[in-house]
Amino acid sequence: MHWAAGFASSQPCVVELGRNHSLPLGLCGSEQQQSLYGYIITFPLQDYGGIMSDSWWKKTLYITGGALLAAAAYLLHELLAIRKEQQLDSKDAIILHQFSRPKNGVPSLSPFCLKIETYLRMADLPYQNYFDGKLSPQGKMPWVEYNHEQASGSEFIVDFLEEKLGVNLNKNLTPQERAVSRAITKMVEEHLYWTIAYCQWVDNLEETQKLLAMSGPLSDTLKWLLGHLNRGMVRREMYGHGIGRFSKEEVYALMEKDMRTLATLLGDKKYFMGSKMSALDATVFGHLAQAMWTLPGTRPEQLIKGELINLAMFCERMRRRFWPEWFVEVEDLYYDGDSESSGAGSPTGLLDFGLFSRTDTLEDSDASNHSAGHTHTPNSLFDSDVGTGSDNESNLKEEQMPSLEV
Repeated sequence: MHWAAGFASSQPCVVELGRNHSLPLGLCGSEQQQSLYGYIITFPLQDYGGIMSDSWWKKTLYITGGALLAAAAYLLHELLAIRKEQQLDSKDAIILHQFSRPKNGVPSLSPFCLKIETYLRMADLPYQNYFDGKLSPQGKMPWVEYNHEQASGSEFIVDFLEEKLGVNLNKNLTPQERAVSRAITKMVEEHLYWTIAYCQWVDNLEETQKLLAMSGPLSDTLKWLLGHLNRGMVRREMYGHGIGRFSKEEVYALMEKDMRTLATLLGDKKYFMGSKMSALDATVFGHLAQAMWTLPGTRPEQLIKGELINLAMFCERMRRRFWPEWFVEVEDLYYDGDSESSGAGSPTGLLDFGLFSRTDTLEDSDASNHSAGHTHTPNSLFDSDVGTGSDNESNLKEEQMPSLEV
């Protein structure tokens, strides 16, 4: 489908389409009329001293401006369109609103979306993904609906689910461990997050743009537009946070300190709070997975797959246990110094299970033994492990897994 739109005026003008108005567009090779809804405003170029009057490049600027407006309108349409065939009902069901899946098989480019979806799987709560691109009333993503009630912001989402469904991944932690868990969570979400976002959307924007899942004749233009919009927002928010006032080298130095701190805290433990799985693991995994699988050849990938290999082992442990449909090449679990080869074996796209329940993916024999108290059966798919002395180590050797020593 090919279409174009342009705006031109010899006098200053503002064109406004109200929320209940439409702009009909004639499509090339088609008699159908399609409409765009929303607000479209055009601003004229000022004529300074007659320099631009009747010039060829003035017309070019008008045409370019019209094309950009058309691309922006198309982007808004794609982001706000409902992509589900039927309206979802949140009665007795968890609906998770989040960004679309990226192309490289990673569940999300957003650490917070990946955190919440991993949390739901850790808590064994069935949920329905909704990739509509619609932000919460607070302007947040992700957000959830349950029994027609909404919650946004990852911390408030966890509190909401604990209150409504009685789940608590931190129930086995002591008060001191809960305090430590919260302190680590704040370091990750309020400090490490910004350095990862900088690496994704500022320093490696071109590579991140390639991961955006968009199709159609304007896909490249839309990726460029969305990527640069995100880049501008990340820079502004980082500057307001304070971390964006430092140089690139200083930002990466702060990132390295945070990652080394996490590696020291994890040590040779299975999870960050020891053998006890907690909500902290979902938080850290959501952020470290970005460095592990979305930033090939960058400093964070070199660290996590090289010197801080215990963090890579943790990420792979979480992926194998809670994301069985997320396929990763064995060669993608370590850094070999070649950024091109690290992304050569691109994994297949992530399967969208839609309505997901962790128990649905267990073997039939294991599922029958899965108790109502969410206890895990031995040797199930979700009890696979990496480098912890479990039976899964033999499977890794068969896959020619590189030696991962802590």
